[in-house]
Amino acid sequence: MTAFLGVERSLSGKRWEERTADERLVQTLAQRYGLPDVAARAMATRGIDVDGADAFLKPALRESLPDPSHLKDMDCAVERLADAITSGEPIGIFGDYDVDGATSSALITRFVRAVGGTARTYIPDRLKEGYGPNIDGLRSLKDQGAAVVITVDCGITAFEPLEAAGRAGVEVIVVDHHVAEPRLPDALAVVNPNRLDDDSAHGQLAAVGVAFLLVIGLNRALRDRGHYRNRAEPDLLSWLDLVALGTVCDVVPLRGLNRALVAQGLKVMARRGNHGIAALCDVARLKEAPAAYHVGFVLGPRVNAGGRVGEAGMGARLLSTDDPTEAAHLAEQLDRYNEERRAMERSCLDEAVQQADAGGTDDALVYVSSPDWHPGIIGIVAGRLKERYNRPACVVAYENGVGKGSGRSVSGLDLGAAVIAARQSGLLDGGGGHQMAAGFTVSREKESEFRRFLAGRLADQVGDGGLMPRLMLDGAVSPQGLSVALAAQMETLGPFGSGNSEPRFVVPEAKIVEAKIVGTHHVSCAIGREDGRRVKAIAFRAADEPMGRALLAAKGGVPIHLAGKLKIDRWQGREAPQFIIEDAAGGG
Repeated sequence: MTAFLGVERSLSGKRWEERTADERLVQTLAQRYGLPDVAARAMATRGIDVDGADAFLKPALRESLPDPSHLKDMDCAVERLADAITSGEPIGIFGDYDVDGATSSALITRFVRAVGGTARTYIPDRLKEGYGPNIDGLRSLKDQGAAVVITVDCGITAFEPLEAAGRAGVEVIVVDHHVAEPRLPDALAVVNPNRLDDDSAHGQLAAVGVAFLLVIGLNRALRDRGHYRNRAEPDLLSWLDLVALGTVCDVVPLRGLNRALVAQGLKVMARRGNHGIAALCDVARLKEAPAAYHVGFVLGPRVNAGGRVGEAGMGARLLSTDDPTEAAHLAEQLDRYNEERRAMERSCLDEAVQQADAGGTDDALVYVSSPDWHPGIIGIVAGRLKERYNRPACVVAYENGVGKGSGRSVSGLDLGAAVIAARQSGLLDGGGGHQMAAGFTVSREKESEFRRFLAGRLADQVGDGGLMPRLMLDGAVSPQGLSVALAAQMETLGPFGSGNSEPRFVVPEAKIVEAKIVGTHHVSCAIGREDGRRVKAIAFRAADEPMGRALLAAKGGVPIHLAGKLKIDRWQGREAPQFIIEDAAGGG
């Protein structure tokens, strides 16, 4: 593929490439739906054809939701939980400590409470207990009276803990979405669209999406039993804000059912019905209706902060509470933890980059480790390294010779499968995940062998072509075309996220008529237009980078190619186009 505008290496070190599309499909979409060419082209390059355009532009749950019973073991799980609710048995919930786990736990908790049942929630401490179910936590729920325990966003490979739970008389239902193995854990029911023996078409659901299907099935079973003769049936759609939060933050593809869940969930979130989410918006000073970006980068990190550097169960408590005062208090605590997490992350990232540059980078893997890093932030740092080096990255925090690792992958390389293979080969004490992310526990003695194994597995997936940092673009737009109308058209293609990236364009040979540093190392610019008007632009955290220095030097000088996203800047009731600069290259 020819480099777009001839840019083989941009100022951020990327090769620019234009997404290709069937020109006849682009014309058909543009004409049938009244779309500008760039919007129709963005849809076509993301695999949206004429048959799927209606569902893409107007995602609706009515057409997307499957019958929950299509999932293996779902009916068994539903019947046992319905028995527990109608007989007054408490239900235990063992949830993971990330956003997906917190939202799944809160969703099931809210449903059980709404139908008159009792829920007990247990979120393990990341440092003391590690990832996944453990026998002490499961026994704790039993001691609190739980007759049956649901594991959410975990459990699919928890073979030993669930065997021990069975011997201790704990009935367990696994509700998970992570990659399964041929062997399933010993449990009453295992509900996971990614079971190898399940032919579900919904393997891309986050755990909270699977939990939502469980709630739908359980609600139907209770209705059939006459449970709602003397009580109001809960409004399941009112909890779609939780489903959207967990789905976006778990970075699953926003296509099909996930897209519908998030699109409708964002509408529910805007109504501020969940006191916890509303309190998070307040502490984050988020005044506008949350979009997928705000969910993933503003709200999600704060929910996660409790599990990373604070108290593991705070996120689930925040999202479950009906007390606005408690919600405000928890949100403020999480906001403080998030600030602490950010400071720790900056320090860890600086050290990780130095280590990677000094020999921590292989052809298909970045692998760094230290006894000085907090396990709660290594996943975030792994994501930063993945973006910086354009290859899968694993970050390991050691304590007493045992390393807790977290990895993030790039598109096309299945990191979760490689980690599972390493565990099956005896190189890990534990580990699992999915294509884009994985977690593991490794001993210091086996670290070198594990790293070689992982690098080899990933290199086999890469093949002979190697990994090349690329920036995929949806075309070019002139300064005259940077308008509110075009930005509004781009918004209709959302929600954006994994599997539906936000369109990126190039403004070729842009004339920078103003450039200055603002805030925390941001570069604010103005792009000149032929009519004499200006378009606001900004490059975040770029002042000390080659791109930022080039923007500052380009003021009133040689035109420069700018790549980025077009947004609507809404301020005091007025709207104006704003270009978010993500990369640049020499023009002329």
